[in-house]
Amino acid sequence: MQRRPFPRTLRIIVLFLRPVLMVITKRDWQGQERLPEGGFVLAPNHLSHLDPFLISHFMVDQGIPPRFLVKDTLMSLPVAGRILRSAQQIPVYRSSEGAAESLRAAIAAVEAGSVVTIYPEGTITRDPAAWPMSGRTGAVRVALATGCPLVPVMQWGPQEILWPYTKRPRFFPRKTIHVRVGEPLDLSDLAGRELTEQVLHEATDRLMDGLTAMMAQVRAELPSTPRIDVHTLGRPKTNYRRSDQ
Repeated sequence: MQRRPFPRTLRIIVLFLRPVLMVITKRDWQGQERLPEGGFVLAPNHLSHLDPFLISHFMVDQGIPPRFLVKDTLMSLPVAGRILRSAQQIPVYRSSEGAAESLRAAIAAVEAGSVVTIYPEGTITRDPAAWPMSGRTGAVRVALATGCPLVPVMQWGPQEILWPYTKRPRFFPRKTIHVRVGEPLDLSDLAGRELTEQVLHEATDRLMDGLTAMMAQVRAELPSTPRIDVHTLGRPKTNYRRSDQ
C-alpha cells in the first residue's frame, strides 16, 4: 500500500475522532484492494451529514489523507478557514464563470498525486428510500481532465445513525457502516473527446449506475421508483424524514 503523508492538522483530528468512530460503529468494508496508487478521484454516494466523517474513517484506515471539496467562502473564514487550509482541503471557486475553472484546485491536487473525494450528487440524497440520485459532472470532469482513475465508493449505514435532513442522531445500538469499492470507472472511450455536456452526463450516468448497483447488492433489493434528477431540486426539505423518525 502506498504511504501518503498526512498533514499535522489531519493527524490531530484523526487522533481524537477515530477512537470515537470505532466505538459507535461497526464496519463492513470490502473492495479496498481496488484502490489505485497515485492520484485519483473518489466518488461516494451521499446519505447523511455524517458521511464525511464516516468515509474519512474508511480512507484513514487505508492510509489515504481525506481531502474534500469546500466552498471557497468557508476557506476565507478566520478560524475554520485556517483549519481547513492546514488540513489541505480543496477549495471550490463557486464565483468562477466556468465549471472547469471552479474545479481547478481539485484538478491540480489529483495531478499532484492526491486522492480527492467528490460527492457526485453534490448534496445528500432526497430519495425517500435513500437510493442515489442522478449526479452532477464534477467528479467525472476532474477524472477526465487529469486522466486519473475515477473510483466509485458505495456506502450504506450512515442514514441509520442520522437520516437525511434530520437532526436527531441514533448512535446506539451500534450501526454497521457498509462500504463497497468498485472497479475504477472505464472512461477510455471518452478520452480525447470534447468534454461536452452530453459526454459528461453520459459518464456521470455510468458512475451513478455503478453506485446504485453496489447498493442494491448490499440491500438485497432494487429501487422501486425512478432516479431523482438533482438538477430539478430546490432548497433542501428539512422536514424530509422516514415515518419512524
